[in-house]
Amino acid sequence: DLRSQKTVVSVIIPSYNGAKYIKDAIDSVLSQNVSLEIIFINDFSNDNTDEIMEEYIKKYDNIVYLKNKKSLGVSKTRNKGVALAKGKYIAFLDVDDFWEAGKLMKQINLLEKNNAVFSYTGRELITDSGKSTGRVISVPEKIDYTELLKKNLIPCSSVVLLKSVAEEFPMERDSLHEDYLNWLMILRKYNMAYGINKPLLKYRLTPKGKSRNRFKSAVMTYRVHRELKTNVFLSLYYTLSHLLNGIKKYSLGSRKGEKNEL
Repeated sequence: DLRSQKTVVSVIIPSYNGAKYIKDAIDSVLSQNVSLEIIFINDFSNDNTDEIMEEYIKKYDNIVYLKNKKSLGVSKTRNKGVALAKGKYIAFLDVDDFWEAGKLMKQINLLEKNNAVFSYTGRELITDSGKSTGRVISVPEKIDYTELLKKNLIPCSSVVLLKSVAEEFPMERDSLHEDYLNWLMILRKYNMAYGINKPLLKYRLTPKGKSRNRFKSAVMTYRVHRELKTNVFLSLYYTLSHLLNGIKKYSLGSRKGEKNEL
């Protein structure tokens, strides 16, 4: 029974000036029906994150609150959380996103059924204030390395993977789409990731999303492929594929501020 086991999942939440989103994120994790710990890492914020987190750590003994002495960026902050995690599985959650109840249990059951290392889900896009946009982005039930090269279908806040794999492939390069690079490196070795095509992730469209600038996002995508030692021509081909996929999504009514959509 996953509810009675000791720390099945470690949920890593990095935050930089995300105080106004903390309650939605943490409460959605606490509603999950799996034994878990929350590792919340304040990446040198200058808002009232401390004040909000003090209330949570007084009330819950499964919340670990850490503060970086200087800003490390999202990749190093996530890696710091992974290194401290006690769970068999790691789940990533950006502070501005949140989950539906039951998300983690569904993903762990899927991973164990398929003897897999990595899973993800669909998402519902919400506004910065937390209201639904009425838009859902679906995902395939499985994806391999070759397909993922063409477009990034995996939002970071939906991912659950084995801790051993997260340790094997630490995140790096915040100047790129660091999570996309990470998923590609994992699938290049482990072949397949498994998805749940339901919007179990509530994905907030914030003004500071990396992909607001379409050109900048395309450059980051190109650099991801070059980082993988893909040749120049193929890197350009895959970047164009990402751009076309992004245009298709926007034409279907996606909103400005979408993070890592290209």
